[in-house]
Amino acid sequence: MAVYTHVSREDLQAWLGAYDLGALKDFSGVEQGVENTNYVVETARGRFILTLFEKRTAEADLPFFAAAMTHVAARGVPAPAPISDTRGRMFSRLCGRPAAMFTFLEGRQRLAPSVSDCRAMGALNARLHLAAAGFGPTRENALALPGWRALADKCRARADEAAPGLAALIEDELGFLAANWPSAAPLGLIHADLFPDNVFFLGDAVSGVIDFYFACTDFFVYDLALTLNAWAAAGAPYDAERAHALLAGYEEVRPLSAVEKTALPVCLRGASLRILLTRLHDFLHRVDGALVKVKDPLEYRALLLRHRGAKDFSDRP
Repeated sequence: MAVYTHVSREDLQAWLGAYDLGALKDFSGVEQGVENTNYVVETARGRFILTLFEKRTAEADLPFFAAAMTHVAARGVPAPAPISDTRGRMFSRLCGRPAAMFTFLEGRQRLAPSVSDCRAMGALNARLHLAAAGFGPTRENALALPGWRALADKCRARADEAAPGLAALIEDELGFLAANWPSAAPLGLIHADLFPDNVFFLGDAVSGVIDFYFACTDFFVYDLALTLNAWAAAGAPYDAERAHALLAGYEEVRPLSAVEKTALPVCLRGASLRILLTRLHDFLHRVDGALVKVKDPLEYRALLLRHRGAKDFSDRP
């Protein structure tokens, strides 16, 4: 989450007139994340999350995201529920952006997660993949191989500003992934952005999963690779113990197939490159005036190099 579009109290009060949520009491912007603008909104009826969808989120995709959250929430995944206004709309416009209100999920993020937190996260990731069963809508992953190539092309001329030789490393990795990316593995609805800042805990249990705006149809093992990277390297250098705990928690709920175990090493490399490229793009193309923390792309350069150096599945994660 982040704040790119600044909303005045007057604009928000007028917009809330379409909702049956009571009078506005207070609101504040949320800095975490990089994609959309978010505010915590407190009204006479409680706390809610207001999201304004920025340019990187296509308005045509919003019904898919809402359907995905509703589907997995009905199957026990603690996802936020979109709130309809008095006209039955989930989405309308505020300050020139598509906007929506969501239920507020209690809990706190674990930005430096423990081994037990990672085990719980692995189990939650598996539960989400099992909950995907029966979800009819599909959405192509915009950040698969073609999307990585497009980002690399936008960053190539300046990539070495972040680290010498980075442009060459990216090109080499793109070539490897194009030749080795899995062509067959179980797939369905994935979250594709299960970073620690998108997950809340109450005690030892996961209490909320937010930010479904990369959700798409892709391999479950690729989603697992994204999650494993994010949690094993959160708040510190890559921690193999946390990685193994997350993988164990996942397989307690949904054991990986032989095909998925074979695909995991390549997916870990692809997951590393994807985040390296999105962070590098944001690092090189900062938005003036945005209340957002730009994340370090070199963290994922280090992860990519680590995964490139592993010989086979036994070296992973």
